[in-house]
Amino acid sequence: MQKEVKTLGYLGLIPFVTIPIALQMGMLSYAQAFAFFSQYSAIILSFFGGVHWFAALTEPTNRHQIYVAMLPSIVGWLALVVFADARTLGVLSLAYVGMVVYDKFTLRLSKHMIVEYTRMRVILTTIVVICHAAMIWLSSR
Repeated sequence: MQKEVKTLGYLGLIPFVTIPIALQMGMLSYAQAFAFFSQYSAIILSFFGGVHWFAALTEPTNRHQIYVAMLPSIVGWLALVVFADARTLGVLSLAYVGMVVYDKFTLRLSKHMIVEYTRMRVILTTIVVICHAAMIWLSSR
């Protein structure tokens, strides 16, 4: 996998990590931190749908892939407008885990690439879910 892909993937963690820290340090109110964090999370989640949108158009693996490609955007948006509280972060976390599992079994990449991509996505998803848990924990304080 290209070095730039990994670099950009890991740089994408910056808001996930810094927002809870800024909240803990008193640099943001919980309302600000929650809005910034949950909106960023929903946007990044929708990006993973785009991966499947492209794959479904170019090398579809099954009939439902094009529909699954829409789910991250819909789930992210619904989580923001329906809950607007800590449940939002729980729904987004579950969606991240679901997408990494779905990626592993549906993306048509070389064996080497899928192993490398999945490894990176599992690491990124784990950190993202931990950051979501930190935001939930900070909301209960």
